[in-house]
Amino acid sequence: MDREGWKALKASVKRVCRSFKFHGRKRPYSFELVLLMYFWIVSHRRPLYQACQRCAYGDLFRPRKLPSVSQFCRRVKEAVFQELLLAVHCDLIGEGHESPVKVIDGKPLLVSPVSNDPDARSGHITGGFGKGYRLHAVITEKRRILIWSVMPLNVAEQTVALELARHLQPGGPQSQSLVLADSNYDSAPLHKALDQSNHRLLTPLKAQQRVKDGKHHPVTLRQMGPQRRQAVEVWDDHQDLANYVLKDRVRIENIFSGMTMALDAGSPPPWVRRLDRVRRWAGAIVILHNIRQDVREKTAKSKAA
Repeated sequence: MDREGWKALKASVKRVCRSFKFHGRKRPYSFELVLLMYFWIVSHRRPLYQACQRCAYGDLFRPRKLPSVSQFCRRVKEAVFQELLLAVHCDLIGEGHESPVKVIDGKPLLVSPVSNDPDARSGHITGGFGKGYRLHAVITEKRRILIWSVMPLNVAEQTVALELARHLQPGGPQSQSLVLADSNYDSAPLHKALDQSNHRLLTPLKAQQRVKDGKHHPVTLRQMGPQRRQAVEVWDDHQDLANYVLKDRVRIENIFSGMTMALDAGSPPPWVRRLDRVRRWAGAIVILHNIRQDVREKTAKSKAA
């Protein structure tokens, strides 16, 4: 992470910790320090114990006092730490990142096929099967990850998308949003769930639901619900336009590849196993990605000015 990104992260962590209401006794090491230590080792892909070694830090961040390994690991596992990660994510997203077009998709986070991780599961990936987890994300037009979830690889993308849909901010009657996805997300329940927050889903239609003449059976049309019937009508009457709009879905693939290259987020490191650890690690990666996008956007604006 560069200097500007680290400054933005420190400022966000400080704002969150100052406004957060902590309960219980005062700790010898602040959560602000613990959060920054965790972000530092995640950004450098190092195990937890190295966060307690002075040689692991550089000029951007060098704490005066460091907790022991047992103290640091215990603090990271606390529920309040997960709440603080979520608060930092919400602080960075804030307002102004809602967009009329969003994209939803999943990125496999694979572990070794012979891993003993009891939470990792086998599931479909592009080209075959894999073992591990999957990061499910909704992104905006400005390439920010708005909401996300990590589940084992065998959990269906439609199932997780139904949960993510409940966290989308509802738009007004004049501000309907469009959600783009691949054919895995083509389901009537997801169309109905997104309609609750004034969103419309556009995906390629599943071919197996059509009859020989390329049309849906009248009974199928009646049972699928009005939201998905609208999507079917779009494909029947405006197929070229639907294909043109769906080209924008490639944006989320670019984001996932950028996270893999810039943040080494292709798969969890060896010290990240079990679902709760993978979620913490993925949450930090998402925050670092959003900060990276903020810095790039500010740099582009300053050069344009």
